[in-house]
Amino acid sequence: MPEDHRSGCPINLSLEVFGDKWSLLIVRDMIFGGKRHFRELLRSEEGISSNILADRLKTLVEIGMLTKSDDPTHKQKAIYSLTEMAIALVPIMAHLGAWGRRYLPVSEELSIRAELMEEGGPALWERFMDELRAEHLGAGLVAEGKSSVRERLQKAYEDVLARKAKSPDVAG
Repeated sequence: MPEDHRSGCPINLSLEVFGDKWSLLIVRDMIFGGKRHFRELLRSEEGISSNILADRLKTLVEIGMLTKSDDPTHKQKAIYSLTEMAIALVPIMAHLGAWGRRYLPVSEELSIRAELMEEGGPALWERFMDELRAEHLGAGLVAEGKSSVRERLQKAYEDVLARKAKSPDVAG
């Protein structure tokens, strides 16, 4: 076993990959927010600093969760893409969101996506992973005429915000 790992335990090795909060939040923002550029990821609600973001992106590329390439639309920008290794986290993200909704003091608007992912279950997760593969890996086709899973999740989030804006005294 390589010396740079504490043990060969699969949970330990997984935590060594995405055990710090920033790595998982970067992957979250790419999966659910469609963020692909450094500046987009820097605007995370959690307030990641630019040096930590740069370090985590470098690490995620090195371990194979992301790829980095030149952005064809802008010479000075890089575009980050999820790999299959990161896309495979969708069910884990769904379970983390469901657990957080159940046991932690979440806000309605930031938990609606988790609620929809939990309700949609494995069929929705698979569809979402297929959409991510098409977007990030160029694999397969996404069904035309149907809104994407990410679009549906975003619309639900925006609907909650709009409803709360109309009636601000309603507790969320």
